[in-house]
Amino acid sequence: MTDPNKPDQKVSDDDWADAMSEQEEPMPNAEDANEEDPWAAAMAEQEAAEQTEEESEKTSEQEPPVAKSASDEVFRPLSSEGGTAPSRDLEMIMDIPVKLTVELGRTKLTIKQLLELAQGSVIELEGLAGEPMDILINGYLIAQGEVVVVEDKYGIRITEIITPSERIHKLNR
Repeated sequence: MTDPNKPDQKVSDDDWADAMSEQEEPMPNAEDANEEDPWAAAMAEQEAAEQTEEESEKTSEQEPPVAKSASDEVFRPLSSEGGTAPSRDLEMIMDIPVKLTVELGRTKLTIKQLLELAQGSVIELEGLAGEPMDILINGYLIAQGEVVVVEDKYGIRITEIITPSERIHKLNR
């Protein structure tokens, strides 16, 4: 008998018998097979994980989850014993910079009007002369005031602190 792919090579019946007997040999034991075959080991691991998942689902259906209370280690108790704590917390934010803006007024322009502006042009604002100016901190209206001149520099004198309800009303104008 000859191999059709290799006509020059002679294959004996003994060679075929040896090859067939190698395939028919039983596996030594399951543990050795798992060590040699990574797929078998992975499948066994997946099966074990699915079994533990099914068992945990069965126990979770039987027993409702118990809520644990937060310990003092996680959340500090609110007490007035530490009288210096609020002032220390306030000191931490004292050096945070904020942007203060004083707004004389606003107006709306078209792009055509904007392109027509030149040096010396006058832009009419919605604010009236003598009307208090808005004082904004980080873009939020917090007060109103009037312009003052101190040694050739402009300043603003705060005339009114805006309450939260007034802030909402002024935002809508």
